[in-house]
Amino acid sequence: MNRRYLGSLYLGLAASIWGGMYVVSKVVLQVIAPLELVWLRFVVALVVLAVIGGVTRQSWRLRRRDIGLVLAIGVIGYVASIWAQFLGTQLSSAQMGSLITSATPAFMVVFARLLLGERITGKKALSVALATFGVLLIVGLGNVSPSYRLGGLVLAVAALTWALMSVLVKRVSEGCSLIVVTTYAMLVATVIISPAALPHMNTVILTVLSRPVLWAGVLYVGIVSTAGAFFLWNKGLQMVDAATGGLYFFFQPLVGTLLGWLVLGEQVGLAFWAGAGLILAGVVLAIRE
Repeated sequence: MNRRYLGSLYLGLAASIWGGMYVVSKVVLQVIAPLELVWLRFVVALVVLAVIGGVTRQSWRLRRRDIGLVLAIGVIGYVASIWAQFLGTQLSSAQMGSLITSATPAFMVVFARLLLGERITGKKALSVALATFGVLLIVGLGNVSPSYRLGGLVLAVAALTWALMSVLVKRVSEGCSLIVVTTYAMLVATVIISPAALPHMNTVILTVLSRPVLWAGVLYVGIVSTAGAFFLWNKGLQMVDAATGGLYFFFQPLVGTLLGWLVLGEQVGLAFWAGAGLILAGVVLAIRE
């Protein structure tokens, strides 16, 4: 398969997996605090990635120039962004959480220009505009409560830091294993948040093990939406330019809303289908370029 189309497939799958995560995390966050959930998510993902790396016989050595990038990816993307994402979702709503996707691709275009020298073409700008408007139609800005302003501010920080992290992934040396990069960056994040999370983990783990729904939720965010989706996202970013890659983030609210309709019986109106069409139009335009 063409490298560009394969990268698009990886990015689309990763964003679609994250679309289902908002519903799951909203349920789990009613019992587990954001920081503890992030820690559990990373520990589960680290075990999975370590096993995959061992089975596939990855080389765990990093080039010197990549060490600083891995540290930055861990701190900016896996500590600041993920914690802000969970905290913002807890303070607001799953629907509000999906709003971060309307900002992330735009930030990626800017960072790609500043850090990678990628040109901002007319097609790229139009793609981002179409997809952003599609997300706004799906989410519905009119439904955002003033009481969620703090959550919205935190989610904006999540969008900004995730965009910067995604562009930094593009600077990792060609040929460097993305499994290794993802594992080391996640290990950095786990070490950083452990002092704050560990004092409460005994109680949290007992609570999770006593409730199958929470246990399943933690496994989903750890294995599927972290170990799996993070690797797919990073791998996809290596195959397409950063500005175009950001567009696939728009699948997150699209899939999240669709799952809410199919699984939870939430109402979906004409605005959803119109927004979905705009998102797909923006992605197709980017792929054609």
